Amino acid sequence: MELSKKRLFLLDLDGTVYLDDALLPGAAEFLAWVRESGRCCRFLTNNSSRGVDAGMEKMARLGIPARREEFLTAVEATVFYLKTCRSPSDVYYVVGTASFCRQLTEAGISLCRTPSPDVTAVLVGFDTELTYEKVEDACRLLARGADFLATNPDWACPTLFGFIPDCGAICELISRAAGKTPAFLGKPDPAMIRLALEQTGFAPEETLMVGDRLYTDIAYGCRAGVDTALVLTGEAAAEDAAASQTPPGVICRDLGALLELVRRAGQS
Repeated sequence: MELSKKRLFLLDLDGTVYLDDALLPGAAEFLAWVRESGRCCRFLTNNSSRGVDAGMEKMARLGIPARREEFLTAVEATVFYLKTCRSPSDVYYVVGTASFCRQLTEAGISLCRTPSPDVTAVLVGFDTELTYEKVEDACRLLARGADFLATNPDWACPTLFGFIPDCGAICELISRAAGKTPAFLGKPDPAMIRLALEQTGFAPEETLMVGDRLYTDIAYGCRAGVDTALVLTGEAAAEDAAASQTPPGVICRDLGALLELVRRAGQS
């Protein structure tokens, strides 16, 4: 991997840039260097519980300037899939937050809040407002033959105290009861990386995917044909990388350590 040639940095957020409302070590310095050096970044997140506006507000609270066009989310990937690969007559029952439902509705996706016979698919996101009623409704619909879709396969979302169930864990709960497995739409599907390359004009060899999860972030980069960097500030540990089928190109303690590597590569 030639780090000195990297011009586009694709960054996961939870566990890579921040945890809850705290910036992770080196994140501010790394992002400042990206901008000051004339390079480019995109924030790629599987977190469907909040929209881009909320993401921008959070970054602002943490002292990190971010523009709307720098965000690519699982919600956008989901909307793209639903509009291009599903029938416009489909009706969805969503196991997700009010923010997720609002973004889908604004994008023209038809939703139903009850387990109506009109529902053609159950769509699960990272639901931080999950209720047992939603789980029961989803199982009822899947038993009737509704399709099973989900935004992302992440098992857990890192927090300051540890981890909380993410979309993959919620889907596992439903799958165990309903006997069906979902089709996942976000990372590690490479669609968002391809969109980022198209938007910025950079080539895959000029791009580095940076994240804390092997089975989404790193697998994501590998599937898209870009180099990868694993940071140890979230879900994965160094020993996990050694056993992974998609090992990262480089492993760093945090974004600060990655910045040191990139700077050193530029001096050699």
